[in-house]
Amino acid sequence: MPLDIWLLNPYHSGSHQAWAEGYAAHSRHRVRILSMAGHFWKWRMQGGTLELAEQATAAGREPPDLLLASSMVNLPAFLGLTRRRLGNVPVVLYMHENQLTYPPPPGSKRDLTYGMIQHLSMLAADRVCFNSRYHLESWFEELPRLLKHFPDYTHLETVRVARTRSLVLPVGCDLRRYDRHEVPRESSGPPLILWNQRWEYDKDPGTFFKALYDLAGEGSEFRLALAGENFRVVPGEFAEAQARLGNRLVHYGYAAGLAEYGRLLWESDLVVSTALHEFFGVSILEAVYCGCRPVLPRRLSYPELIPAEMHSSCLYDDYAGLMALLRAGLRAPARLSGLREAAAHFDWEFQAPAYDDLLEDVVREK
Repeated sequence: MPLDIWLLNPYHSGSHQAWAEGYAAHSRHRVRILSMAGHFWKWRMQGGTLELAEQATAAGREPPDLLLASSMVNLPAFLGLTRRRLGNVPVVLYMHENQLTYPPPPGSKRDLTYGMIQHLSMLAADRVCFNSRYHLESWFEELPRLLKHFPDYTHLETVRVARTRSLVLPVGCDLRRYDRHEVPRESSGPPLILWNQRWEYDKDPGTFFKALYDLAGEGSEFRLALAGENFRVVPGEFAEAQARLGNRLVHYGYAAGLAEYGRLLWESDLVVSTALHEFFGVSILEAVYCGCRPVLPRRLSYPELIPAEMHSSCLYDDYAGLMALLRAGLRAPARLSGLREAAAHFDWEFQAPAYDDLLEDVVREK
């Protein structure tokens, strides 16, 4: 019988929203999303449970079979507010991100409050799912240092408790939707290099543009598409690139429509990341699914996205390696056989049944 699942998502925007709605649409269970607008992330973690608890009260007389909470939920607070009604309902916490190893903006200091909220949420959950092995391992490597920061009653043994209930469950992606937007690649012009990540410090656009300037200085022929979301004033690196590489630009700015974005993915030859931080990499997978050859650092979550036999063709160790892969990709931009099929494994067609099976197991165990 299908389960009744309430999915708690206080930051219902961007990848969090896509994950929640994607699972709800593809699950064989009945998934009801309790959500809030994706703004003010600190307030969502501190006070969002007040709104979510109110929504849970209004959601119907019968409790669900399971609660699936995103990593922005202050789970102990939510369960405390709803204990009379939901006290016996099993809970799974899904870690899209964490506030302990996510790099803070330059010049700012990490607020340990939010990492501690997430640790307590893990201890309140029956199962904890991380979106990548890298994310899981980096969290538990850093967690003891968080607890040792406090003066006493650190309860370091809770690291082991949380670790034993944790596993890797990749993000499901709606990749099939790009099939209807497929267009033929331009065969006569220079290869097209794509940036489709956020315009933010943690993606290290400075190194990306340095590589492009060096390629241009060598006389390499290429075109450039700068897509991805920007949540602040246009970063200086992008404005400078627009001025210096404007004659190579075929796209500049966020591609708001699916058709426009899908066309860029299918037309591009290389997708490049120089990220300092990445817990998963949905945008890279989207590009790879559409035939782009990835040029990625051999760290973070990227090695998990690319088949091991293709690592030498797609992953670099340092700046020299980045330049070597870019030069090779510009010389021979043809698609790499097997990459698209590997990316397709992360589509909801395959991931939703894995989620469904896991949640059924949690309910059965409870």
